Amino acid sequence: MTVNVFVDGGAGTTGIEIVDRLSNRADVALTLLPDERRKDAAARADALAAADIAILCLPDDAAREAVALAEDLPTRFIDASTAHRTAGGWAYGFAEIEPGRRAELASARFVSNPGCYPTGFLALVRPLVREGLLPATTPLVTNATSGYSGGGKAMVAEFENGAAPTAFRGYGLTLEHKHVPEMMAHAGLSVPPIFAPAVANTYRGMLVEVPLHLSQLPDRAVEHVHAALADAYAASPLVEVASLEESAALKALTIEDVAGTDRLKLYVFANARTGHLRLAATLDNLGKGASGAAVQNLNLMAGLPETEGLRL
Repeated sequence: MTVNVFVDGGAGTTGIEIVDRLSNRADVALTLLPDERRKDAAARADALAAADIAILCLPDDAAREAVALAEDLPTRFIDASTAHRTAGGWAYGFAEIEPGRRAELASARFVSNPGCYPTGFLALVRPLVREGLLPATTPLVTNATSGYSGGGKAMVAEFENGAAPTAFRGYGLTLEHKHVPEMMAHAGLSVPPIFAPAVANTYRGMLVEVPLHLSQLPDRAVEHVHAALADAYAASPLVEVASLEESAALKALTIEDVAGTDRLKLYVFANARTGHLRLAATLDNLGKGASGAAVQNLNLMAGLPETEGLRL
């Protein structure tokens, strides 16, 4: 079986990596528009009409426009923008986040690709909320750092041409980041988390942390937290939960931990004496945080092996 795939916006950082994962696959017939026709509505409409699945790597408004162009077509969509991540009628494309989500994605017409930061946050928090280990009313904080490729071509140029002023830059200082509604909705939280994002002077990789007091957990059991995460991802070929022993032996955790792959790795760091927990997720902001997730969703939607074309 060959699936016809149109990548709309394949010239950006996410699109380039999606194309790289799909280009040599015999089970995918890939369509891209030349630069001079990328914003040509007629050319885009024709490409959408010919596609089984379109992957949108576009700004939010352009993604909405692309969906409207195919309103009367059977074309299925994976949207890598933020436009539809909490929208009705769109399946949230984090295959591992809920039991039965893979089956939902397999039959969905509209799939929203998760954000990179929310992927790490949700991987840590959602199983704990679902299992009743973390109340939905808990006021959470998440500290997260991405490689600069997460900022797109403009930020890549800023860092790589020497104009970037620092090795580490915190942002989102208005505390109204667009990822927060996505994080709340898909974690099942009733209180917005404080989200403290940053960018580091490295091309790719991501480290997301959620610090907790054991007093915030009803049963205050580190083992139950770890077991909830381990059970949630036991069947996943891409998400790994480090053992408590592995986490306890670590002296440092780096942003490059699984960079260059489409994997996601989770850690539980605990200190029983102080009553503190640090939940941590490492991923590649362009891998499981963007392009790898899109290809994983494509595979599920097309009935292909889930990890085909991914970097393991």
